[in-house]
Amino acid sequence: MQRKLTHSQRTLSILLFGITLVTIFTGNLSSVSSSSEVKLMDQQHTGKEVKTHQNRLIHEKSPYLLQHAENPVDWYAWGPEAFEKAKKENKPIFLSIGYSTCHWCHVMAHESFEDPEVARLMNEVFVCIKVDREERPDIDNIYMAVCQMMTRSGGWPLTIFMTPDKKPFFAGTYIPKESRFGRAGLVELIPKINEVWQTRHDEILETADKITANLTQPSTGPTGPKLDETTLKTAYEQLSGRFDEQLGGFGTAPKFPTSQNFLFLLRYWQRTGDDKALRMVERSLKSMRNGGIYDHIGFGFHRYSTDPHWLVPHFEKMLYDQALLAIAFTETYQATGKVEYGDTAQEIFTYILRDMTDKGGGFYSAEDADSEGVEGKFYLWTEDEIRQTLSKEDADLIITLFNVKKEGNFKDEATGEKTDANIPHLDKPLTETAFKMEISVEELKTRMNGARKQLFTARKQRVHPHKDDKILTDWNGLMIAALAKGAQVFHNQKFLDAAKRATDFILKEMHREDGRLLHRYRDGQSAILAHVDDYAFLIWGLLEVYEATFDTHYLKTALDLNSEMIQNFWDEKGGGFFFTADDAEDLIVRQKEIYDGAIPSANSVSLLNLLRLGRITANPELETKAMKIAETFASDVSGYPSGYTQFLVSLDFGIGPSYEIVIVGDPQASDTEEMLATLRKHFVPNKVVLLKPNNQESPDIVRFAKYLEHHSSIDNKATAYVCLNYACKMPTTDTKEMLSLLPAPSQK
Repeated sequence: MQRKLTHSQRTLSILLFGITLVTIFTGNLSSVSSSSEVKLMDQQHTGKEVKTHQNRLIHEKSPYLLQHAENPVDWYAWGPEAFEKAKKENKPIFLSIGYSTCHWCHVMAHESFEDPEVARLMNEVFVCIKVDREERPDIDNIYMAVCQMMTRSGGWPLTIFMTPDKKPFFAGTYIPKESRFGRAGLVELIPKINEVWQTRHDEILETADKITANLTQPSTGPTGPKLDETTLKTAYEQLSGRFDEQLGGFGTAPKFPTSQNFLFLLRYWQRTGDDKALRMVERSLKSMRNGGIYDHIGFGFHRYSTDPHWLVPHFEKMLYDQALLAIAFTETYQATGKVEYGDTAQEIFTYILRDMTDKGGGFYSAEDADSEGVEGKFYLWTEDEIRQTLSKEDADLIITLFNVKKEGNFKDEATGEKTDANIPHLDKPLTETAFKMEISVEELKTRMNGARKQLFTARKQRVHPHKDDKILTDWNGLMIAALAKGAQVFHNQKFLDAAKRATDFILKEMHREDGRLLHRYRDGQSAILAHVDDYAFLIWGLLEVYEATFDTHYLKTALDLNSEMIQNFWDEKGGGFFFTADDAEDLIVRQKEIYDGAIPSANSVSLLNLLRLGRITANPELETKAMKIAETFASDVSGYPSGYTQFLVSLDFGIGPSYEIVIVGDPQASDTEEMLATLRKHFVPNKVVLLKPNNQESPDIVRFAKYLEHHSSIDNKATAYVCLNYACKMPTTDTKEMLSLLPAPSQK
């Protein structure tokens, strides 16, 4: 993800510009691309001979670390053994951070880490450490910030040279084996670093101290300007200024499907009635759904588009993208009532439940871009392949619909030459195609889906991309939230069952003996103390499951985890949540994240969690904590509001109007079900919903929300109590009257 530089980061960039020690060996080590999220490559199907050498990584659980377990590089996992060795031998550390589905990580591995010459140099000069950024985002966050400070860009693989006490003095991303096009290569760079380490050791230590000192300077505090509706308007204007009117999305290329932008714009549209805000959402989602960034055969979204047209993706699929995009499409369906958005959300869920769900209920992390060493090969089609798979009539239809050309539309990455392979995509609405074919849209969809299923069956016979099957608490929390929200809106029990199974899996399998939450599960083993993202995103998921089931077990768990998060992550002095717990490993800095990139920050999500929990339980202390988060990061957010759109989603709730809706009735009765279904159908994001059963003598919900003690149904009918901005309306048994008390853009 691209990250905005804070004031302290800009200061450090200027500071480092004049440090000749660093520039001696930096060369041109900037990011491979303007974005920090890069393409993927499959390691499993390159055809290379299996190596017999194994290093320490063979004992790890991370798929990424295991991919490097047969390198001739003497890799260590992050831990005391490596740092003690570096101190004892006075060696610098070569820190390499990546993830299992990262294309350029694999390129660097094949080119350099599997090369005996490079490995010999690395082993002689460094103590070498490998880190999976998805397992250890706490480590990655720190050193990525260093890379962005020193190079003004970032990405993976992330390459850091640092002292034995973890202080960095050099940062880069992909480094080739040999120098080319002004980019220093490892075989030239490593001897230079060794020379400087031996001859100018004190200068390196001084540089590392300066970098670390600037990194630890606080960039946030409670003295920022007040955040209000003007902040929301500024963010809207910034997004509007970057909006691609013709193709959707923001900026040119590469284009990332940053879902938080759409969630914010939907709320801004509802708040102001500004139709352009909704138009930006719809234009973008339609273009993405029709483009090559969407897998039209097997469903789900690829990571991002390399071109402005959403045609050529980086083909990896990430769990968090599926979750956040499913939420965006679901809410847009609520806001517009247009079936195409609801269909897309449900197709994403189909992909997740079919391909990305562990037998225990948790969700896998990612699928690679490459198979057999070729990017996108699994997803590409030639015209001949389609004709060999389908009948002539169906083949003609698919070739027309998905713009398949004999000459192809995909270039070979290695040669830059065009191939006969095609990325399936739509360039016109199905309604237009149906009109030309003189058939109904429903008939066209039926024919298209029948042919698609045949292509999917044929594609299953191909060599599949590598699947990263580790289960991460934070990403699972996002998918749980998406599925539970989808279950409510689409009235789909299968989605709800999947959300509950994943929740139960995490609560059962991903805890320490003392009850503390853990971050990663794989191959029967849970490990790594949870980060704040794990808590914040799982609490989000639990709140959605609660509102989908009204089972107070999920509400109680959310409250318990929220208390644990406050106890272990809250900054009593400066406000906001640290990324790591107070008893976590002591790194060179304890960071607080707020920028909403490819994944929203925990502080942004927690701001809304606290508001929702505060409203559900009528606990003003939780709302006070939420206000403290807003104050803590006010300076950052006000400087560039559109970089913090998930934060603004939460701020929009806090500013109001917001609603507390209590339904009192028999959960199994048709009038209660109808009232809830109607409420869930409409886009009313700034609300909490509680259900008090009227067929129980002492409903459990009253333990958590004492104010419900005297709520009762009228004439034994489902009854809605609606409160707006701390003021409650008269209860009603009329669903239409209930809706009239809730917002609609036309009322603004």
